[in-house]
Amino acid sequence: MTKAELELRRHAPAHGGILGELFLNGTFVCYTLERVGVAIPADVYQVLLNVSPKFRKLMPLLVGPRVPAKWGVRLHCGTKPADSDACVLVGLAQLPAQPKIYKSVEAFERLMGLLIGFEAITLTVR
Repeated sequence: MTKAELELRRHAPAHGGILGELFLNGTFVCYTLERVGVAIPADVYQVLLNVSPKFRKLMPLLVGPRVPAKWGVRLHCGTKPADSDACVLVGLAQLPAQPKIYKSVEAFERLMGLLIGFEAITLTVR
């Protein structure tokens, strides 16, 4: 079985956002952004690739006892904390002085291209 181990390394919250970096099996993939106050707890989550009813496309969905199913926590596109309701936003560039990321669509496509061939995926949030 091929397994993907994602790791999200968060920085200290600032200006309403939490910037971070996402790694796949130890290799940097992209930057991340979450909104303070609704970010998921640090833990290990199972990641399923399924079609989002909201976005109508194949996306990573986080599953675990600390993520209520009704939340639908996903990794997806966005550039500012307000674009997230507990989800993890991805981007290829960041603005460290503010909680913003850029090139989000490109980062999402890159991430999906990397994840699509794996049979099992986990995400460790630190």
